[in-house]
Amino acid sequence: MTRIALCQIPVSPDPSVNLKRVREALAASAGADLAIFPEATLTRYGRRITGLAEPLDGPFVSGLAEAAREHGTAVIAGVFEPGEDRVHNTAVAIDGQGALKAAYRKIHLFDSFGAKESDLVAPGAEPTVVELAGVRVGLVTCYDIRFPELTRALVDKGAELFAVIAAWGSGPLKEDHWVTLVRARALENTMWTAAVGQAPNPAESSDGFGVGRSMLVDPLGVVRSDLGTGPGVRVVEVDDEWTATARATLPCLEHRVL
Repeated sequence: MTRIALCQIPVSPDPSVNLKRVREALAASAGADLAIFPEATLTRYGRRITGLAEPLDGPFVSGLAEAAREHGTAVIAGVFEPGEDRVHNTAVAIDGQGALKAAYRKIHLFDSFGAKESDLVAPGAEPTVVELAGVRVGLVTCYDIRFPELTRALVDKGAELFAVIAAWGSGPLKEDHWVTLVRARALENTMWTAAVGQAPNPAESSDGFGVGRSMLVDPLGVVRSDLGTGPGVRVVEVDDEWTATARATLPCLEHRVL
């Protein structure tokens, strides 16, 4: 069993507030091997991200590493990293000793539903799998979940779990899209999928980011845990033996032709 903390926190424009919330969530995650936080944990979306982006050895990621080391818990969280002309939307993966093990730059940018993420963010190019807490974790960020070819590439790179981080935008049917897509990526790859979104932040509700609905989905697409819409931390368990059972029942990865 791997114990994972789904850390559904509201995100402030102020990185210091968000780092404090990360520390509080880790304190509430006793016994977890891995804690997953939302996309853009550094700061809320907006033009501010270009001024608040930090290098991976900057104070925010260093603070995440210190908190991970203090609690002995691996951490995945979303930050913004300076680039050449735009920032990168980056998921950092830090082990329980506080070492940065991987940084995944979001590949698919949210130029949809009237938004234009690519105005501020440069895309990454490399699907990323990282070993944390003894599990090979495939990293997926928000809009990426709409592209099944990415998660299939992560399977081919040896992923044993998908970690999806998001600042999902609200709107008609958007919450349904989130739940459907997370379950679909889990089911079609017979893969445990831990998906964590921002909780709504009433003080910043005008931007529409954050619907909550963080969840753990099993390899047959069953939602094992759903945090609803409010802030919260929940420790859930991933059972590798159930993956083997599911894949014996539904060997679709073995039946691939293309």
